[in-house]
Amino acid sequence: MTFERQPSKEIEQVEAQLVVGADGAFSSVRKQMMKQPLCDFSQTYIPHGYLELCIPALSDGTHAMPKNYLHIWPRGRFMMIALPNQDASWTVTLFMPFDEFGKLDTPQRLLAFFKEHFPDAVPLIGEEKLVSDFFACKPSPLVSVKCGPYNIGDTALIIGDAAHAMVPFYGQGMNAGFEDCRLLDAVLLKHKFDVGPALKEFSTTRRPDAEAICGLAMYNYVEMRDLVNRKSFLIRKKVDSLLHSLMPNLWIPLYTSVTFSHMPYAQCIKNKEWQDKILDRALTLMAASLVAFAAFFFYNATY
Repeated sequence: MTFERQPSKEIEQVEAQLVVGADGAFSSVRKQMMKQPLCDFSQTYIPHGYLELCIPALSDGTHAMPKNYLHIWPRGRFMMIALPNQDASWTVTLFMPFDEFGKLDTPQRLLAFFKEHFPDAVPLIGEEKLVSDFFACKPSPLVSVKCGPYNIGDTALIIGDAAHAMVPFYGQGMNAGFEDCRLLDAVLLKHKFDVGPALKEFSTTRRPDAEAICGLAMYNYVEMRDLVNRKSFLIRKKVDSLLHSLMPNLWIPLYTSVTFSHMPYAQCIKNKEWQDKILDRALTLMAASLVAFAAFFFYNATY
């Protein structure tokens, strides 16, 4: 392998028996692996970008909003979120179609947009800081990567974003990368560090789960910016929470299983599909019962 040191431009040649590429969504290791036959690769950009803003700490050094929460401003086609920092500031991220970003080309249009869609956030950020931060950089793109296999024999392997970059809407990108390390360690121990079989098993078993979380992350953007405003969605969340409290080991909501368990991502989706079928049948039965009751009541009232 050839490395170029920065900023000296010094070239260094390195040889290794195994190269593990954890070099991000635009992985150089993956690029070389994909030159081999029977290697699949797809890269998808969504038409939305993101731009980071900041809510500063209050003058007394405390958070400007309740700090133990993820704050979301869902607005259908776009949304804004805020995450607390240890210095009491907030990292604010605006996710929006690129064409909408393009319309906000002057301070006046930017402030008018925020006062219309995020009026409560304007005094928290401050008009001057909002304008300064917004025009300091351009919105960044969001990419999702799927590929396979993750290894080339016993000589090369990719993990993390290099293998399965995802949009950030499930908060699982880094977690999935750490889980790659845990699972890789497990298969190496299982095969007593026989690298070839271990990497093959890792690649075969990990790919379905990695692609599952990539899909979930993409779906969750729709949920966060749009579905959370719908009564049917909120009712489903309450039903999930109720059933989970009554049957914590049997009924595990999707978000809980993804975020707070070691359950494989693909299995989390299968559980959600099973739960959807149960609830659909229950609702159908309830609706049929109500129709039957209404018909019986009407019949008795008539005769």
